[in-house]
Amino acid sequence: MRTKEALRVLVNNLVFARMISREYDDQFAKKDAKIGNTLDIRKPPRFTVSTGQALDLQDVTETFVTLTLDQQNHVDTVFTSQELLLDINTFSNKFLKAKVASLANRIDLDGLALYKDVANAIGTPGTVPATSLIYLQAMQRLAEEAAPMDDSITLCYTPEMNATIVNALQGLFQQSTEIGRQYKKGEMGKSHGFDWYMDQNVNTHTSGTFTTGSTPTVNGASQTGSSIITAAWVATTTVLLRGDIITLGVNAVNPQNRQDTGSLRQFVVTDDVTSDGAGAATIPISPSINPNAADPFRTVTASPTNGVAVTPLGAEDTVSPNALLFHPEAFTLGMVDMPLYKGLDEGRRVNDPQQGFALRMITDYDINLDRAPTRIDVLYGYATLYQELAVRLPS
Repeated sequence: MRTKEALRVLVNNLVFARMISREYDDQFAKKDAKIGNTLDIRKPPRFTVSTGQALDLQDVTETFVTLTLDQQNHVDTVFTSQELLLDINTFSNKFLKAKVASLANRIDLDGLALYKDVANAIGTPGTVPATSLIYLQAMQRLAEEAAPMDDSITLCYTPEMNATIVNALQGLFQQSTEIGRQYKKGEMGKSHGFDWYMDQNVNTHTSGTFTTGSTPTVNGASQTGSSIITAAWVATTTVLLRGDIITLGVNAVNPQNRQDTGSLRQFVVTDDVTSDGAGAATIPISPSINPNAADPFRTVTASPTNGVAVTPLGAEDTVSPNALLFHPEAFTLGMVDMPLYKGLDEGRRVNDPQQGFALRMITDYDINLDRAPTRIDVLYGYATLYQELAVRLPS
């Protein structure tokens, strides 16, 4: 009963983790499954549409994302024999809720760190969005990236963003129930086509030192792929950090119809970048640069031209919380039943078959002090499935 109650408290305290895809391979959910700690998740292929009567065979290109179970977190505590005899409600209120809430916060914190995989961003780092336009433009970007416009889109945003937008929009163009929520709870509820969830675990990003004394440019025409050769940075300096966003003067295309969206393609930097002694730097980026109109995985209208400016988002050295607006299919979370061992006083593991969350509680006995050292463990991993189905909102 204590282990089941711990899982219930955990699930109720999760925000981000409850809103993303759990459709990972069911081998992870099997009791005592021995599949290792990684899993390749197959992404659906894309195709182009042919016209006319002639057969136009296309190769099937499959892509994969690796989900790694690499996060084992736990809360360790000790209970006396008297405390363990309490009824489950009293035990939960006095001991479990605060401990398991800390575990839930860590799971959400790790999940929201996936912002570093997301290339699209709306807003200005260092400025809290104060109008509905920023949020509507974020939805626009999701639509341009062919995200399903259904009722499952979620925003996880900071308390400061919540206070700012509720004050600016309270009572405007809302159903009466949502207006009541604004006044009674100080929350947005459902608005602008998505659900708003305030989350203190939104990650903060610090941008690189990329502008002082430099005017970086693309070095070489017709570049494609997952990196771009650039020049004119300050020499021998870490100019960009993983998670920084840049533009290269080319527009994005819709991933389904591959037409120009009219918006600059944003690229996220996938690793820290240090310039060499001549101020040159090769920047690893996502998505890849693919201007091929016949390719179903086309991402841009054209390759960046030689000498075009490399433009980072925002000012250098800016500290900015990065809220996430996302469709559930943008990210996935895997959890696994952890093993139990012989020689324990008591050990249980439970999982939620509907949502796939799993937890283990192990208790031993200390005869000298008549107490029970206890640990509550979770083992999980996150992966970004479709970074284009999420948008960052810096503040």
